[in-house]
Amino acid sequence: MPNFLSVVIPAWNVQGYLPECLDSVLRQQRSTDVEVVAVDDASPDHSGEVIDERAAADPRVVALHLAANGGAGAARNAGLDRATGDYVWFVDGDDRIVPDALPVIESRIAEEKPDVLVVGVARERWNRKVSRWLTPTAIRTGAEALTVAPPPLGALVIRRQFLIDAGIRFEPGLYEDVAFAYAVLAATGDVATVEPACYIHRLDRQGSLRASRSPRHADAVTQYGRALSLPALAGADPKLRRRALDHAAGELLKILDNGSLLPAKARRTMFQNTSRLLAEHGAGELNGVRLKHSYPLYRALTAGRRLAGRVLGKPRRAVRKARVTLRKGLLRAYYHWELRRPIDENLAVYGAYWYRGYSCNPAAIYEKARELAPHVRGVWVIKPGAKAVPEGVPTVVPGSRAYFRTLARAKYMVNNATFPPYVVKRPGQIQVQTHHGTPLKTMGLDQPRFPASLKNFNVERMRRNLAKWDFSITANRHTTLLWDRQFPIKGETLEVGYPRNDRLALAGPAEVTAARAELGIEPGEQVVLYAPTHREWHATFTPMLDVDALAEALGPNTRILLRGHYFYDSIGFPPRHPRVLDVSTHPSVETLAIASDALITDFSSIMFDYAVLDRPLVIFAPDWETYQAVRGVSFDLAAEHPGTFVRTFDDLVAAFRGGTIDDDAARQARARFRQRFCSLEDGHASERVVRRVFLNERDADG
Repeated sequence: MPNFLSVVIPAWNVQGYLPECLDSVLRQQRSTDVEVVAVDDASPDHSGEVIDERAAADPRVVALHLAANGGAGAARNAGLDRATGDYVWFVDGDDRIVPDALPVIESRIAEEKPDVLVVGVARERWNRKVSRWLTPTAIRTGAEALTVAPPPLGALVIRRQFLIDAGIRFEPGLYEDVAFAYAVLAATGDVATVEPACYIHRLDRQGSLRASRSPRHADAVTQYGRALSLPALAGADPKLRRRALDHAAGELLKILDNGSLLPAKARRTMFQNTSRLLAEHGAGELNGVRLKHSYPLYRALTAGRRLAGRVLGKPRRAVRKARVTLRKGLLRAYYHWELRRPIDENLAVYGAYWYRGYSCNPAAIYEKARELAPHVRGVWVIKPGAKAVPEGVPTVVPGSRAYFRTLARAKYMVNNATFPPYVVKRPGQIQVQTHHGTPLKTMGLDQPRFPASLKNFNVERMRRNLAKWDFSITANRHTTLLWDRQFPIKGETLEVGYPRNDRLALAGPAEVTAARAELGIEPGEQVVLYAPTHREWHATFTPMLDVDALAEALGPNTRILLRGHYFYDSIGFPPRHPRVLDVSTHPSVETLAIASDALITDFSSIMFDYAVLDRPLVIFAPDWETYQAVRGVSFDLAAEHPGTFVRTFDDLVAAFRGGTIDDDAARQARARFRQRFCSLEDGHASERVVRRVFLNERDADG
């Protein structure tokens, strides 16, 4: 029986990357209908052995060994000849695919059955930093495809029979992927897309041919010659052919003029071959130089243009830079002038999650201050494009004059993260650090004990921030004890409960009904909120749980709410199951909690907040040991969990189906957890903070 997909992986000198590449395919959820054709291109390293080991351990892997090195194109052709899948995906041995990509691709292909599916590609640098690239909604095909750069090869999932019928194969030489992609897109108009990134391409790996300096980069001339000779272009409109020719010339010139790619000795020959190619297709000049002219003249003319560009462009760049610098300087000068003006005793400035929006503890304090201390005017700092702010809430934009004026003059400064380093704490100003979660993971000054967690960590900046805090809010004794060491301050610790949890503590049937109605949840539906935390070792959102499979397993009466962590700009692939709702951008996590009947999380601090509701709480922790090693933890969650602790998908489903998420043992565990972490959550934490900070009342109950 044919497989849905054959993943062809050519391997040459990629022994350090190949295991990760293979894992990315074989460890996909629901990837049983996929074969991997791994081709050892006579690699001199251990790549062939890695392939053989995987083939022996996994029947989905087919191992091919070529007698002599023929290049990536020849290896892909060999894999294509062996493939049996309806579709074929060429994945380089030093690249990888994104978790959960295969089910998304399979679903899209089942819907459209296209000749070509173009998926999103993310690019990874040498430092493992990943940037996203979204597939355009419309891909150019036919002759139009040759007027723009083609999608990366890893973006193309192609119907195998289409390749066979069209006779499309990889040609010898470097840049063979360019000619192949053009041939594919020029031969069909039947293309579908998947916008989220499914493929991660490593750009500048040491030893990669495309990133190395080599005369082989001149192969690009031959590959673009093949593209310009495609039948689709031969019968096209002359203007379109000219656009394709101009595009090819531009791409070849980029290579020709790039000293980090093409050695100087190879440039004359490449220039001559490029001139000959363009002349064959009717072009009379190359970058303004008549093709009959010599390479030295071309060099002289292009050098003159570059010099002129630098001479003329430098003043323009300098002017732009000077304007930016001047504006910043004037704003900072304005800020320091405002710092000399009197503090406004009735002004408070609020920020949450690095100015991302209106939420969390600061929002709860702001709302209670309007009630109990109406003489204090609150202003929020909100980034452009942030989540919607409730009507009537005053805001300022970071970097504006109003922003600097507010920072300089406000008596009270309330934040759940940190203000920027340039913010001055004036004598007489009061900074309130609300934090944004009870800690399971190691934080603050303890964090250097776990080096893997130290991305963007600056201990000296943290110590300067700590010196500015007058109040530090904690939700329980556990947090107070930890933060006395992790965030030591000279100011006062307010162990009063979390203001943001007041809404949870006071939520009754009316609030539940309203929250469920807001989300469009039908009466009688069981609602499960899934809210995983951030993992520093994952550059993109990498779900540990297949929410679509969970929704299917729990039956037609269950709705899953998926809440991605705010550190990720995307949850990756949108859920496809009709009973899964992506609520990652919903402005209020409290609304989501109130609307739900149970929570599934891993190591997120939402567990401590959700426990206030006294509802079933499940910890799904397949990577518990990894998290302990990378981040460190403040207690053994496996032994002291808030109800149910599971490690596998099957155990998770069994816990829901068998009712053990809310049996006597789970309730007893939840009661112990609540006693330890939620004893202060009585719905009045915000009031206690406002009375102490804004009204200077020492006894909040008095």
